[in-house]
Amino acid sequence: MASQMSWKSDFVSLYYDGAPEPADPILTRSDTALLIIDVQNTYLARPDRATLSPEDQRRYDLWTPFHARMHSQVIPRTARLLAEFRARKMECLFARIACHTVDGRDRSLSQKLPGWNNLLLPKSEQPSQLVPELAPMGDEIVVTKTTDSALTGTNLRLILTNLGIKTVVCAGIFTDQCISSTVRSLADESFGVIVAEDCCAAASDALHAQELAIINRIYCSVMSSAELTEYLPA
Repeated sequence: MASQMSWKSDFVSLYYDGAPEPADPILTRSDTALLIIDVQNTYLARPDRATLSPEDQRRYDLWTPFHARMHSQVIPRTARLLAEFRARKMECLFARIACHTVDGRDRSLSQKLPGWNNLLLPKSEQPSQLVPELAPMGDEIVVTKTTDSALTGTNLRLILTNLGIKTVVCAGIFTDQCISSTVRSLADESFGVIVAEDCCAAASDALHAQELAIINRIYCSVMSSAELTEYLPA
């Protein structure tokens, strides 16, 4: 039975130690949507390791577990979840981070600061596009954001409201950045939120697990894609 699944006890922080178990979600075709966040070409691209300096090779190796997780788990499981939603004719939406200008002058401050987040992703160029395995079909909606939160930087809140959506299932990258920011924004707007944890990734598994414990229960329910599928309408 779904009520016996481990999502009710996994990723529980000190804040919820001893709290009652969460109730089973009630998901219907008309008011539940899947939102896939930022699974874009730029994040999966890798240079030839042999061409890199020793220091760059060190950084390359630090990111190898992330790429392994993306290819072996996150992308294929998200693709299966996407197929489950499509088969049930449930809404599937996508968000991607990209700028509207070639020089990125429209980006938010956090996307202009020096460091890893300072990516220049013009909206029409190949690096900013969603990966082929998770490409939208038909009239599925894609929003383009210049912020971490898919709500803050777009009209996604209005879109979800117009569609009659009450619960949003989130998948994508990065758990501790754009996933977390979007989840918090959705919760603040009184949407129910579920995070499919095996359809997400952070730079490391430790960051991934830590952020899930932070957002679980208060902002969302964290569960596996297999557990989530048990709650989808027949």
